Amino acid sequence: MSVTKISQSFATQVTPDRMFKALILDSHNICPKLMFSSIKSIEFIQGSGEVGSIKQINFTEESPFKYVKHRIDALDKEKFMCKHTLIEGDALMDKLEYITYEVKFEGYGRGGCMCKMTSEYKVKEGVEIKEQDIEHGKDRAIGMYEVVEAYLLAHPHAYE
Repeated sequence: MSVTKISQSFATQVTPDRMFKALILDSHNICPKLMFSSIKSIEFIQGSGEVGSIKQINFTEESPFKYVKHRIDALDKEKFMCKHTLIEGDALMDKLEYITYEVKFEGYGRGGCMCKMTSEYKVKEGVEIKEQDIEHGKDRAIGMYEVVEAYLLAHPHAYE
């Protein structure tokens, strides 16, 4: 079984604490509202957001996926860092054991932040994954971050 590791980052005009609160701590509320055409709901099926919690993202009929489950592996509210693992769902495409994501928000510029994401794709024995499959997942993650950033810029008092 091989592991493919990918890192990406992008700058936002929103502070690290606001991005972290919206995208990590309150994603189960904000993401279905902002991305209603692709995300039907996000619910905790174990815990309530602390390390060890499992949340399920249910997608709409327009999405190519039905659902995914993520386990929160690490959460540092002071350093604006979260690590979680996609442990179940059709986004694994019967090719992956799991995908682990580590997200950090660091101060950057005047009131903005740098969003740094590292993803590890654990491929099942005897299976090859195409780079285009990984790129598609990366694009979806960046798209979600950009939607939340736009909301936070339009609502400067949200998540203060």
